[in-house]
Amino acid sequence: MPFTYEYPRAAITADALIFRRKAEQTEILLIQRQSAPFQGMWALPGGFLDMDETLEQCVARETEEETGLGGLQFEQLGAFSAIDRDPRHRTITVAFVAWADENSLATAGSDANNVQWFFVNQLPKLAFDHEEIIKSAVKKF
Repeated sequence: MPFTYEYPRAAITADALIFRRKAEQTEILLIQRQSAPFQGMWALPGGFLDMDETLEQCVARETEEETGLGGLQFEQLGAFSAIDRDPRHRTITVAFVAWADENSLATAGSDANNVQWFFVNQLPKLAFDHEEIIKSAVKKF
């Protein structure tokens, strides 16, 4: 079904914050981006909403495509809408939180060169506004 509008529209994405407890510490799963923007940088798994899916379906699909993890129970954290958060265009993301089993193994899939667990207090430099999103989740949970 084609859409035409007289003015630009924002794109919508869903991002996944996947945590696990390991050795009395909390870890978060990040992907290393395969493509621009921020190629080679670490980021949350996630991606653009398809026209025929819900945000919940989007975050589950993107997580499985990029990390190989499926069957996670996601809880919505909130929306992040800074005007300049994505250099490509106006993008609003809805972030979701899930807890994985402490022995969960992830494998890099589409759009990811690598996937790795990081302690939340020892994060690498992150793409987009993902550091802000993680801080928001850590504060809440």
